Amino acid sequence: MSILDAIILGIVQGITEFLPISSSGHLILMRDLLGIDVMGSLAFDAVLQLATTFAVILYFRADLWQLMQTALRKLGRLPVNPKELTLLYALLIGTIPAVIAGVLLESYMGSIFRNGLLVAGVLVLGSLLFIYAEWIYSKSVPQNVMTVKKGFQIGLFQCLALIPGMSRSGASIAGGMLLGLSRSEAARFSFLLAIPILMGSGGKKLIDLIQSKESFEWTSLVIGSGVSFVVGLLAIHFLLTFIRRHSLWPFIWYRLLLAAFVAYVYLIA
Repeated sequence: MSILDAIILGIVQGITEFLPISSSGHLILMRDLLGIDVMGSLAFDAVLQLATTFAVILYFRADLWQLMQTALRKLGRLPVNPKELTLLYALLIGTIPAVIAGVLLESYMGSIFRNGLLVAGVLVLGSLLFIYAEWIYSKSVPQNVMTVKKGFQIGLFQCLALIPGMSRSGASIAGGMLLGLSRSEAARFSFLLAIPILMGSGGKKLIDLIQSKESFEWTSLVIGSGVSFVVGLLAIHFLLTFIRRHSLWPFIWYRLLLAAFVAYVYLIA
């Protein structure tokens, strides 16, 4: 893999990890388009995700600091803000489904799941989920009340992102909207919920690479990760700003057009 290829993949990861258009799906398609055959591509993708996770941590550092203080005060049996405590519990419980699903499906994630036609099909299915979420959202007024039960349910939606083409942020944002959260609050919870999963997945893959005796293009990995971090920060800010005023429809149309293009390339061209 050349440095240019790593930069391209880093840009793609940084943009698509947070926009509801599927980072893993785009990385698979971009790798096929560029003809990149890198050893341990799933590990490479996971480490890029780890880099974008650090972007989330930096962007939401104030929220995370508040949650950490809430946890410490609760352990110390000191008074806590009930809303912050509920958010903390919702994040902890919401992480469980993806951890279980990730362990069960890990053997498939590096094989049958990394297929261009599968990505196209899931892009369409994810778009249908987003359309349904927007339809329900238009018929009700968001209450913006987070509960532990809702956190768990959004965690179930996040599990859908294990299949390339769905989008972690898109699935959890749509889930939050269906459960009565505003788009912006659903996006905020989605980003916070992604941190433990992406840290665990990326961290594990990074440790595996360090311990592995196989050769790996570390320069490309470091450069790609740095690019993902910077671009990821910009993508987070863009999505949170965009989603306060607009719906998911621009992303829905993009996903459908991309799915049609991919199907054409794989089946006809």
